[in-house]
Amino acid sequence: MDKLDCECSADKISPSEPDEEVCQQPLLFRNELPQIISELVESCQDLDTFHHLNLVGLPSRGTVIEIVERLKKVLFPGYFGEHEVDNCNLSYQIGVEINTLFELLSRQITLSIRHECRRHQMVCTHCFDQGQKETLTLLKKLKDLRRILAEDVRAGYQGDPAAKSFDEIIFGYPSILAISTYRLAHELHIQRIPLIPRMMAEYAHSVTGIDIHPGAVIGRHFFIDHGTGVVIGETSVIGDYVRIYQGVTLGALSLPMEEKGDQLRRMKRHPTIEDHVTIYAGATILGGETLIGTGSVIGGNVWLTRSVPPGTTVMIEPPELKYKEDKRDTNSELNGTH
Repeated sequence: MDKLDCECSADKISPSEPDEEVCQQPLLFRNELPQIISELVESCQDLDTFHHLNLVGLPSRGTVIEIVERLKKVLFPGYFGEHEVDNCNLSYQIGVEINTLFELLSRQITLSIRHECRRHQMVCTHCFDQGQKETLTLLKKLKDLRRILAEDVRAGYQGDPAAKSFDEIIFGYPSILAISTYRLAHELHIQRIPLIPRMMAEYAHSVTGIDIHPGAVIGRHFFIDHGTGVVIGETSVIGDYVRIYQGVTLGALSLPMEEKGDQLRRMKRHPTIEDHVTIYAGATILGGETLIGTGSVIGGNVWLTRSVPPGTTVMIEPPELKYKEDKRDTNSELNGTH
């Protein structure tokens, strides 16, 4: 191994003074840092770049993730966390989580409301009270959300013969994390809370590979098998008892923003999936006017941009496979002769 090139020679090192700094780093390189800092500060005045200066604070991504993890402990008591939960300490454990959630979430909602007021150059009044009010609204929904999520867990167990128990689905299935986070984010989306619903959804997306926009409307008994690569767009509507597999996209047709401007943001751009529909892996369904009728089955890798009547099965034709024979003498190879 080559020795590090250093201006200090070995005979200058005194063994009697091991703590003495014997090699001085040149100051030349560090002297360039003030210029770099000055240029970066100056670049913040460039209107073509982005910054968040002289504004109110933003919600904390780390705190929002903590809120999601704490909500999991309330939605599925005893499954998550470092403490064992039983009937004796259930009230205490839930009490601790709810009180902590109230403080954390009300603060983050307040920050998101203040940011929105400042963004639209509005006078921010009663933002702190509004943050607490909206937090209470969500916490009051948790009881009903627990029942809805229980149906989603049962849908997973009924839809996957590899599942051995409900516990396995709650602990190990990425779709349960994605769906439970979506259902929480969706309620905040309904309450018109800025930023936080999308932050929650993108956290679940980063962990599971399942991308569900909090604006989507999803019915009961919903199951995503495997899940990686699933995309469900903002204006998607999904009915009850729907099952989808990995790689499914419920997306929008490509349309240049300049054609309709901000009006496009308010349009229904994603498909509607009615009750009891199964969509297999890799299927892509696009368009706000596309409707998949009740009881339909959409096969793997199907590409759809138009509606399908109820009870329809849509499949692509099997591909034509070609087999190329190996020209080598396989019998000779098996006998060890050439």
